[in-house]
Amino acid sequence: MDISSEMIHSLLPVFLVTTLGASALVVGLIEGAAEATALIVKVFSGALSDYWGKRKSLAVFGYSLGALSKPLFAVASTAGMVFTARFIDRIGKGIRGAPRDALVADVAPSKVRGASFGLRQSLDTVGAFIGPLLALGLMLLWANDFRAVFWVAVIPGALAVALLVFGVREPEREAAARPINPIRRESLRKLSRAYWWVVTIGAVFTLARFSEAFLVLRAAQGGLPLALVPLVFVGMNVVYALSAYPFGRLSDRIRHTWLLALGLAVLIGADVVLAYSNEWTWVWLGVSLWGLHMGITQGLLATMVADAAPADLRGTAFGFFNLVSGVALLIASALAGLLWDQFGAPQTFIAGAVFSAIAMLAILVHPPRQPPRTPA
Repeated sequence: MDISSEMIHSLLPVFLVTTLGASALVVGLIEGAAEATALIVKVFSGALSDYWGKRKSLAVFGYSLGALSKPLFAVASTAGMVFTARFIDRIGKGIRGAPRDALVADVAPSKVRGASFGLRQSLDTVGAFIGPLLALGLMLLWANDFRAVFWVAVIPGALAVALLVFGVREPEREAAARPINPIRRESLRKLSRAYWWVVTIGAVFTLARFSEAFLVLRAAQGGLPLALVPLVFVGMNVVYALSAYPFGRLSDRIRHTWLLALGLAVLIGADVVLAYSNEWTWVWLGVSLWGLHMGITQGLLATMVADAAPADLRGTAFGFFNLVSGVALLIASALAGLLWDQFGAPQTFIAGAVFSAIAMLAILVHPPRQPPRTPA
């Protein structure tokens, strides 16, 4: 599914601006609202997966919605139609995301949970850079025909659904004496202060890191040919994929606070580089640092959620974590689009660096608790 999605997403910001005439603010609102929708839906899908105990069924439904949304991008003639397609696609992502993460946590031993989430991030990202590469090749082949590329993206989306249905087996879970609704008040009380602090950290991180769509716009602003725009996502995801697993393993051995601070320091570097120049060399350096930041922090935050949540409420825990992060992403992306339109790209990235510095200070002053690892 990542191949299908990234074939579209790597081109979508430029398609909106150059073909449909959308502003940077509209791009930010579409991207932010779409991702916020996905993360709000994760609350309910995560809770339902805990209550029902069936992770795979929800994942299949979510992946199917994502596949069905792909043809809408190809026929979109307005920004509103693109928003509708993104909305359906992100509802599908929201439905499948929390059950998938909870399933990983169910099968991964505590001692290697960080490595397990890091591996999952790396494997996810393989598709995320194959997709833009395919988009690049097809754009060159078909003379920048966005819609033709979007039609081809339907194929891997359908294959992903078929593979999940026929090729994945859900492990057996121990049956509870009586099913309990995980969104009841007494269930939510099981989520500790440590968990809610992780949620807060995730929100601050997201405020500091707006949508990757603005990386694409920055590259295009520097004169990158339309057919080569997907290389932005390729470069970012290559670094992301190569770094997620090693840093996931490292998170099992050292304090999370230091890795969180390192990730924010790298993000500050990316913002400063991207603000400095839109010349290709600087853009690629900034994009690479952005990908490294994601590799350091994304698997780590998932590990921290899994550590802080009871096993029977992990779906709900991941859902609420992603809900708060989604609202923060909507705010961050809308603000980035507004700053871009009113003051320009450099000021947008400088604002991101300022938010990152504030987040780093908060983490160092009040570091999150890290529970001890239990022996395998």
